[in-house]
Amino acid sequence: MTGLAAVIAAAVSWAVLGALVRRAGLLPLDVPNARSLHVRAIPRGGGLAIWAGWIAGTLWLPGAKPWLGPLAAVIAVSLLDDLRGVHPAFRLMVHLAAAAAWVWLAGPALNPIAAVLAIVWMANLYNFMDGSDGLAGTMAVVGFGAYAAAAWLAGSAAATLLLALVAAVVPFLLRNAPPARVLLGDVGAVPLGFLAAIFGITGWQERWWPAWFPILIFLPFIADATATLVYRLLRGARIWEAHREHYYQRLVQIGWGHRRTLALYAGLMVGVAGSSLGVLAWAPAAGVVLLIVWTVVLALIFAAIEYHWRRRGVGLSALCCSSSGRGFSHSRLE
Repeated sequence: MTGLAAVIAAAVSWAVLGALVRRAGLLPLDVPNARSLHVRAIPRGGGLAIWAGWIAGTLWLPGAKPWLGPLAAVIAVSLLDDLRGVHPAFRLMVHLAAAAAWVWLAGPALNPIAAVLAIVWMANLYNFMDGSDGLAGTMAVVGFGAYAAAAWLAGSAAATLLLALVAAVVPFLLRNAPPARVLLGDVGAVPLGFLAAIFGITGWQERWWPAWFPILIFLPFIADATATLVYRLLRGARIWEAHREHYYQRLVQIGWGHRRTLALYAGLMVGVAGSSLGVLAWAPAAGVVLLIVWTVVLALIFAAIEYHWRRRGVGLSALCCSSSGRGFSHSRLE
């Protein structure tokens, strides 16, 4: 059953994505601007294929699916945002309502306010991190793949759902790897973050894994987005505005390009996931120590990126264009 679900998810995702990409005008174009990292217009909204594949591969499986309705709401508002734009306040209200609905339907035995805030933050930070070729897709394959492995170790049927999600992402990732031919869009990134949070909470609730495990698995994204948010808050920046001050964006700006940036982050993702699964299997009590170790490693990497970003004078240029709306040359960004 697990194999069949994965095959169906991958096949439907591949077919839908191919149809969307081949027929010009079906997907909106992501046009380069002062805050993007691309030099040409690229279709966005490829995440639609992921959800078509995943739902086709798993909807027929037995068992309750309390995530389905809330996920559908998040997908709908994200698609609308891709197509015509949505006011940030309305978008946030939908995210909060969807998270609250899942908390009520799933009935997690924890602080519901904390759960809702964690879900909404994860949904949005995942979207923030979807700005460089292959990055969000690789995090999905590694992150949900690690979830699937851990759920399988715990004997949970959720491993089938998670593996099918990985299978649905792979066709998109093949077309999103540098140089990207299609982008995820809000319709892909926001729901992926939403699912990362609710599966993480569910796994903790059901004792598939300790609380540190989902945090560690998605730590490369959580750390980058959270550190950047704090950095901008301390500087007095308008945090709701688009920018390119995330550490992965800075790497692209200082000349690493999309390929090398993806290679670094993919290495971190695989290293974090592999070590997390090893500790989960053989020494779960050491998980908090591993979380601290990887947090320090990421902090050192971010400090090095910050140093080189400022040394090359990109930091000042980025801050200036954030306030003026003008960007600098993108010739080295691809």
